[in-house]
Amino acid sequence: MTLSATDLGASELVQRLRHRLVETETQLRSLRNLGWRPDQLRAMNEEIGRLHAAAERVQPAAAHAVQPLLHSLRDALAAPSMPSSNQTAQMLVLAADALAALPLASDTHDAEPLAGAAGEPKAAEAANADPFRVLIVEDDRSQALFAEAILRGAGMQPQVVGMPEQMLATMERFDPDLVLMDLHMPGTSGTVLTLQIREHPRFAQVPVVFLTGDQDPERQMEVLENGGDDYILKPVRPRHLIAAVQSRVRRARALQSRIASTAQPERHPVTGLYTRPALMQKLAALLPERAGGAMLVEVGNTTALRNRYGYAGFEKLMNDAGRHLGEIARTHAVARLSDNAFLVVVREQTAAQQGAYARSLRDGIGYHDFSVGDESLRLRSTVGIADLGIGFADAGAVLAAAEDAAREARAQAAGVASYVAPQVQPGGGIIDMVRLALDSEGLQLAFQPVVAVAGGDQAQFQVLLRVRDAQGIERMAGEFLAAAESAGLVPKLDRWVMEQALALLQKRRAESKPVRLFVSQSPRTLAQDDYANWLAQALTAASIDGTSLVIDLRLDDALVHSMLLRQFCEQLVPVGVQFCLSQYRHGGDANLLLEQLPLGYLRLSADFAHQPLAQDVRDEMREVIERAHRLGLQVIGQAVEDPQAAAALWMGGIDFIQGNLVQRAEHALDFDFKNATL
Repeated sequence: MTLSATDLGASELVQRLRHRLVETETQLRSLRNLGWRPDQLRAMNEEIGRLHAAAERVQPAAAHAVQPLLHSLRDALAAPSMPSSNQTAQMLVLAADALAALPLASDTHDAEPLAGAAGEPKAAEAANADPFRVLIVEDDRSQALFAEAILRGAGMQPQVVGMPEQMLATMERFDPDLVLMDLHMPGTSGTVLTLQIREHPRFAQVPVVFLTGDQDPERQMEVLENGGDDYILKPVRPRHLIAAVQSRVRRARALQSRIASTAQPERHPVTGLYTRPALMQKLAALLPERAGGAMLVEVGNTTALRNRYGYAGFEKLMNDAGRHLGEIARTHAVARLSDNAFLVVVREQTAAQQGAYARSLRDGIGYHDFSVGDESLRLRSTVGIADLGIGFADAGAVLAAAEDAAREARAQAAGVASYVAPQVQPGGGIIDMVRLALDSEGLQLAFQPVVAVAGGDQAQFQVLLRVRDAQGIERMAGEFLAAAESAGLVPKLDRWVMEQALALLQKRRAESKPVRLFVSQSPRTLAQDDYANWLAQALTAASIDGTSLVIDLRLDDALVHSMLLRQFCEQLVPVGVQFCLSQYRHGGDANLLLEQLPLGYLRLSADFAHQPLAQDVRDEMREVIERAHRLGLQVIGQAVEDPQAAAALWMGGIDFIQGNLVQRAEHALDFDFKNATL
């Protein structure tokens, strides 16, 4: 829907733009580190574009302020690849400039004065029950005292840190609204300290403003690229310093207040369907009754539809499909889970009734005429059913089961399939061995280095699970995981591995020996309702840098459970956790996953390390590596056993090598990355 002059008054529109630009700054700061997906770029372009179009009619000055950012977004949308980190940093500068250039409330026709928009800074903050807290990081005592006196006189609460190594400890105690920092300090720099701040989950969004005499424009760009928010040149007038600090703190507090006070809407404003969180809550509340089911309805041929009708046309088509599905479902709750998938939660139906109802949903979609522009078309859909009578631990487990069934439904002529729970093994042999290991500390970890082909001293290892049996023989995961999964033991194994990995990361951090660990986790584990929250809280409580943890997701699992994994990733990305898609082979669905999941790494299938490679496999490998690099991913070649395989991967453009050629998996983290040669 396009905003018009009648939709918003001038002051309301300016206020809307302020909020949108604050959110845009936060998004850009995250995207600069994680990389873009096409849907994110399109959505940001559309949101800014709508507000710009409205502003052109009622507040031209606001439209003029936003125009450079909008041009940059549209140029990026037309480019063949997603914006780089540098391009994103430039957008961040444009967003900050736009925010600063927006007209004040007093310049709009129907405005009440906006809080903090007055041109003359005042000491009004002194009357505030919660004064602005500013941490000043400055080794020059006279400069620190100058800034402290100015800010205290404006009614703020400043705190000075003269020794950079004390900064984080002081932040944890003082909880600042803003950090005012010198750029050049003995033994370190402001950019290094800013990276430390951004890596701390609690302070990832705290504004950092640099106060420096360095007038090099390249240095200014470097500051912004490394997480800084503003750059003030010395000497600075007191009025300018106060205004800059107040403006940044007000924006940060306004955003926090908006996030805290905005209740999660229960219904989508366009389709009228339930939102995903609201429906998952309803599903969780229904579990104790063990009656009814969850049905995952997937619309087929989405890649072809998106290519044919474009992003906007495809979105309209899916919104229409969602509205129609809601009408068919009648009293049952429906939510859109992803681009082409909807979840229907039905109550009080037997398994037989669910099958008939699923077919009615399939036919209701399939025999309805949808339209895009002047063209009419019909949609094919498949339905996966998870019967709640099976008994699920939580809503995440239901969604995982529905995704399993949906995968099966795609292969069925009827397009409908029901989840069949695996038969739990009674015990004996391998299963008893695993249970005994869980109960008696018989589990062990092994570590295999992941080495950069270009060299470097970043220590990083893949974490591998081992079990020692009654005879003292060490069993590798491939020997027992399938049996453990059939017995429902994998979530316990995954939790144990993750707990050990977190303890190790905390220990290495305390020893100033940072390491990055790649830890495999099963979708059944990630589906647990409390798992993402537990992991985020554990990282924060241990002050572990989230980027030191990479969660490995197997391609086969991700293809089946893409929606569940996207939901999990969205919860962990804000604390810095990274993700790796493993055992990768090229394919249509696999290719789409690279854009859908917020990945940082791609680990190739071991097939690419088998020598000699057939020409078609060699071509596939190069295509996969090139595509991954275009998307900003780093590529790992695994199972490398001989120099020929390493050479082939290196010539293909690989970033990291892993395998016995480098080093066999060991129980100690003692590989010499600095002097490693391949």
